[in-house]
Amino acid sequence: MKTPVSFYSEGCRLVGDVYYPQDLRPGDKRAGVVLCHGYTGVKDLYLPDNARVLTEAGYVAMTFDYKGWGDSEGPRSRLAPYGRVADVQAALTFLGTLSDVDPERLGIYGTSYGGATVVWVGAVDSRVKCVVSVVGIGSGARWMRSVRRPDEWHDLLERARRDRVKRALEGKSEFVAREEILLPDRQSAALAAAARRNNPAAVSTIPLEYVDETLEFTPEWIVDHIAPRPILFITTDDDRLVPPDESMQLYARAGEPKRLVVLKGYGHYEVYLEPAFSEVMRAALDWYRQHLPSRGA
Repeated sequence: MKTPVSFYSEGCRLVGDVYYPQDLRPGDKRAGVVLCHGYTGVKDLYLPDNARVLTEAGYVAMTFDYKGWGDSEGPRSRLAPYGRVADVQAALTFLGTLSDVDPERLGIYGTSYGGATVVWVGAVDSRVKCVVSVVGIGSGARWMRSVRRPDEWHDLLERARRDRVKRALEGKSEFVAREEILLPDRQSAALAAAARRNNPAAVSTIPLEYVDETLEFTPEWIVDHIAPRPILFITTDDDRLVPPDESMQLYARAGEPKRLVVLKGYGHYEVYLEPAFSEVMRAALDWYRQHLPSRGA
């Protein structure tokens, strides 16, 4: 069962959906999980599949659109990583107010750039009792540099510098094709395009300020602050969009309890499709069941 909801973050009205397990009974208090999408994702892209698996396992799950994305209010199509952190915290607050959710048993799940976002949220918000980060980013600067040739990296930094001046003088960032910043790999480009083609909320252009906002976001700086709360990292050995070293670096810096799962032979966007999707969710559910049971004692 899915229920549309709305709540506020930093004065902006955000929209979301709450998914309930079918076996929910009056008076039940279930653990709740906030699902966080990636770079240019929206709540109806990929995440409903994750929510379905979680509700079948007895959890209440919530998806939502960050500020400026989908039907949520705010400046359109910005990345704003720390604003997204605030959005996730507001989503946690909202989820904890629901009568069917135990506010003392809240978890977060993030994929791709959302895998970076949930690390930051988990580090700064003690309400989070369990974290799952899938194909996430530990250092925005290292990631953007690692997938480019030296001349491409030089050109990107120069474009970012010019746009930084433009924003200061004119108040607006230049919009460019999404692929110019989120550099697609041949392996997963077709899968991403197919998924986005069927979603009317998907965008094709994004502001150049994405570059500065990504360069300045480094969740591995504070991932150790999550301990002693548990965190699971899931990556794949053939991810050419967000190399597995990003999750490995996060894992190396995290405290216990922690786990790293490296899937074999899948690309970045294949984690949203079978058979990789089931492998991802099997590992995630095992982690949640161990550290965040859907039902209380």
